[in-house]
Amino acid sequence: MARQLTLDLTMPPASSRDDFLISGANRHALGMLDQPEDWPGGRMLLIGAPGAGKSHLAGFWADERGAHIVQGWTLNPANADEHVPQGGAVVVEDGHEAGGNPEAEQGLFHLWNLAGARDCRLLITARAAPRDWGIGLPDLRSRLDSAAQAVLAAPDEALLPAVLVKLFADRQIQAPPEVIDWLALRMDRDLDLARRLVSAMDRESLAHRRAISRRLAAELLDKLTPPDP
Repeated sequence: MARQLTLDLTMPPASSRDDFLISGANRHALGMLDQPEDWPGGRMLLIGAPGAGKSHLAGFWADERGAHIVQGWTLNPANADEHVPQGGAVVVEDGHEAGGNPEAEQGLFHLWNLAGARDCRLLITARAAPRDWGIGLPDLRSRLDSAAQAVLAAPDEALLPAVLVKLFADRQIQAPPEVIDWLALRMDRDLDLARRLVSAMDRESLAHRRAISRRLAAELLDKLTPPDP
């Protein structure tokens, strides 16, 4: 029997401020984000693991301020100027990707200095603190180390089930409450794992016409979770 062809009909994730799920894991970072006038030098780093909500936060912050958004790895000295409006705002997504790339590091250094000169708020998202980016440019490293850091913590017991419900809803799936409860009790509090798990369950359900169930959740969670060493 030919395998059923499945189409990805996932709706774009809901990414407005109203769609952001607030808990103890992110409340402090959100508060810092909403007070850019308090950022030292007008710059801040937003740090969190994959899936922690950095892009969601940075996205609606940028929308509300009309900010430019640029990926860290695409920066270079020639294009930095175009991203920094006078008196405006700019977001560098995945700033850690500039580390170890001399051209991108120079671009980020130039953008940093321009932001100060033009009174432009600068928000940089990253997966880790600058000391772990592999930065080769000492002047850039010292400037990044001086910036305020808002850290997104691991999801707490309230956030993980709420995120699971949202991830299913983004795919137009109303997951049974017992599936959400089962997963929240057994999986690691890892939002990137939650995203990959919901995606895998959706694909498996469509491909093989299987219901979203605890059995399916258990099978795929086992596949996606590395065994203990």
